[in-house]
Amino acid sequence: MTMDSVSPVSGRKRPVVNGNHKVFKTRNESSISTGLKLLVIGAGARGNAYAQAVTCSTNASIYAVAEPIQAKRDAFGRKYIWKDMRPARGQSFSDWKEFLNYEVSRRNNYLEGDADDPGVDGVFICTLDTLHAEIIAGLAPLNLHLMSEKPLATTLDDCLRIYRSLQPPQTGHAKAIFSIGHVLQYSPHNILLRKLLLEDQAIGEILSIEHTEPTLTVKRGNWRKESTTAPSLLTKSCHDIDFLLWLLCSPSPGRNDPPHLPTDVTSLGSLKYFKHSRKPALAGDATNCLACPAERECMYSAKKIYQEKFLATGNAGWPVHIVDPEIEDLFGTKGMEWAAERLQTRLAEDYNDSTPLEEVQNRPWFGRCVYESDNDVCDDQIVTISWDDDPLHDYGNLSMAQRLHGRGAKTAMFHMIAQTDKQCERRGRVYGSKGEIEYDSKMIRVYDFATSQSEVHYPHQPGGGHGGGDEGLTKQFIHAMEAVEHDAIDVEEAQRIHIGCSLEDVIRSHAMVFAAEEARRKKTVIDWNKWWQEIWKD
Repeated sequence: MTMDSVSPVSGRKRPVVNGNHKVFKTRNESSISTGLKLLVIGAGARGNAYAQAVTCSTNASIYAVAEPIQAKRDAFGRKYIWKDMRPARGQSFSDWKEFLNYEVSRRNNYLEGDADDPGVDGVFICTLDTLHAEIIAGLAPLNLHLMSEKPLATTLDDCLRIYRSLQPPQTGHAKAIFSIGHVLQYSPHNILLRKLLLEDQAIGEILSIEHTEPTLTVKRGNWRKESTTAPSLLTKSCHDIDFLLWLLCSPSPGRNDPPHLPTDVTSLGSLKYFKHSRKPALAGDATNCLACPAERECMYSAKKIYQEKFLATGNAGWPVHIVDPEIEDLFGTKGMEWAAERLQTRLAEDYNDSTPLEEVQNRPWFGRCVYESDNDVCDDQIVTISWDDDPLHDYGNLSMAQRLHGRGAKTAMFHMIAQTDKQCERRGRVYGSKGEIEYDSKMIRVYDFATSQSEVHYPHQPGGGHGGGDEGLTKQFIHAMEAVEHDAIDVEEAQRIHIGCSLEDVIRSHAMVFAAEEARRKKTVIDWNKWWQEIWKD
């Protein structure tokens, strides 16, 4: 069955005849009291993170799951949906296409008076990155609210394909909320940092920023090869580039000024250290940490990282559940011994010359020696983005200083590096005309040039991933959905108020990553405006 057989009624509305007019009412009338219903596509670590945030922090509920691995699908369903019962009709799917076929049929039946299943209001897309474009384009005609895990897609063409599917050229208007997993915008820490910089102007005009993200985790696992996924700047750090543009391009809250767009971008980087030539002599021919004579001396031992540093201290969440999502459940239900045994089994998995290439490429191999891995992504990369003066248009009553406020020349430098003591704990420094700000994942220190005094802030650190960013993004996505479904607010207005960025903003930040990668490969400087106009004109 295809979308061609579906009534052109919006996926979120159904018509009720009232005289000579069709009055559109919310499809899930019961959701006003019981909360909105969500489908999660992909029951891995990110799917579980968003499901946990929905369950614990909103009035919405996880209603259905689509996941090809039955054990993961069943475990997810028991945890968030059907508990000790059996899944009801419309709650369990083997993949997104099965859900799509079901939803098309359900809507046709609904129009014919069969209302036994109210359907879902929105979807979390948490699959492998390479599948996002196909899924989003496939679901777009349903007009469901969508939240896609980052990155949006692994190629620029697919990003533009998504844009066209969600904002058709004939209308130019989105019909549903769209959000992306750029969780850094939604943590209490970063919200305060942006307020200090843009609203409070705590250091005056921003002149330069340095921002660092440690990325050791991409040297093993699903994102280790550019040829099978994408560059690590995209898979691991696209939301760091978005974070910089959020701070330096977007106007302050409450202002409708056009974005201050960059002028140039360039990048340098390569795989410098995690390769065979750097392998310690003591390791010999070992290819797996658990069978390596140098394991106890190796800083990058998978056993040290996943078992001793995290699981043995009672942390069965990130990054342990990336190795195997079931470890966290085993830890909670059967205890440390069972969880440790499962982790040990996963880390012991290895391959050799007789292993089929497809199997090597499609499995994560978290216990593989970092010097014997087939990884080819950068372990050290710098991106430099520049802005020129771009004053607002002269309307006759603003001085040049006022027209340049927040739009003066500035520079951003992003450093993605594997070798650092703070894994996945970002840090940075912002230099302004009146002071500077130093920050890490827990602290923000503001130094005032005039007084030579510092003020230190320790923002609230809620539970969940990314300093509360997972929870914050989830709540804002639900708020935006509620605004559209319950309060009849225009989609674009709800998107602006609650999501804080448009689909074009999402495309732009991803495009900046692709431009930086092009600059790195060609060893050149990209003229952003010219490059962007070439991309956007079609």
